[in-house]
Amino acid sequence: MPHTESNLHVVLGSGPAGTAVATELARRGHPVRLVDRSGTGPEIAGVDRVKGDVASAEGAAAAIRGAGVVYHCVNVAYQLQVEVMPRIQAAVLGAVEAEGARLVVLDTLYPYGETHGEVMTEDTPWHATALKGRMRAELDEKYLAAHREARASVVLGRSADFVGPGVLNSTLGAAVFPGALTGGEVLTLGDIDLPHSYTDIRAVAAGLATLGESPHGDGRVWHLPTASALTTREVLGMIEDRVGRPLKIVTLDEPRPFGPFDQVFMDAYAEMFYQHTEPQIVSSGAFEAAFRTEPIPMGDTLDATLAWYRGLLAERP
Repeated sequence: MPHTESNLHVVLGSGPAGTAVATELARRGHPVRLVDRSGTGPEIAGVDRVKGDVASAEGAAAAIRGAGVVYHCVNVAYQLQVEVMPRIQAAVLGAVEAEGARLVVLDTLYPYGETHGEVMTEDTPWHATALKGRMRAELDEKYLAAHREARASVVLGRSADFVGPGVLNSTLGAAVFPGALTGGEVLTLGDIDLPHSYTDIRAVAAGLATLGESPHGDGRVWHLPTASALTTREVLGMIEDRVGRPLKIVTLDEPRPFGPFDQVFMDAYAEMFYQHTEPQIVSSGAFEAAFRTEPIPMGDTLDATLAWYRGLLAERP
């Protein structure tokens, strides 16, 4: 497969993951272009923000022009994923093939489907039955096929639920930390006494950046560095210790609107609710051994996340 010699790293999507990846790449000394549909946002040292829409072949080609490595961190509203994500993949993958760039994809655990509590490794079978899980599995098959057929160099980095500075739309995000800090309600889902893996967004960024710097890891799925699973109740207890008060925990045992999760979101999320009624345990040992790294301990993650949310709350009128 042809490869460009460019040292430009292009990050597609400026959500928490894309922003964290761009920041990490710039910190490592790479020239970075961060592309989203607005081209605006807070300035990031060493990062060039560019407006672009990668849902079309023309937009994707323009967004990645001149890139040596492309990081696909684009996501869309939950209820639109099954329709829109395949279209974005086709545009991005086609553009990468034409440009000769390597492609690093931020991926989810959805292709595995229900695991009945078994530890998820890169060898776990893909048994998704939900629409979004099957869609993600089909996308991943196409990514890996492009690599096998020497049309593009592709690598996938899978993450558990995000947590960390800048993360809002996660089960350990805006439904938890503001209430913990202000004495308000803290939303949890399903059985909070089951072990549940969470991946620090900074480890997501560092892991994807490492994959972008390491062509020898191409052609497969990697689990990004993820701390050992705790029960969600244990995580909440660690938050209680840090804020110095008991949390007012509200637990939803079935999908329904609450706090930042409206009816539209919950209707789309219902098929994935199994993630909160069975253990979700992710092993990232293969990545840690191959790239000589370690996950961020949950205590450090919570310290950084609480500090970020304190700043966010202080900015509000």
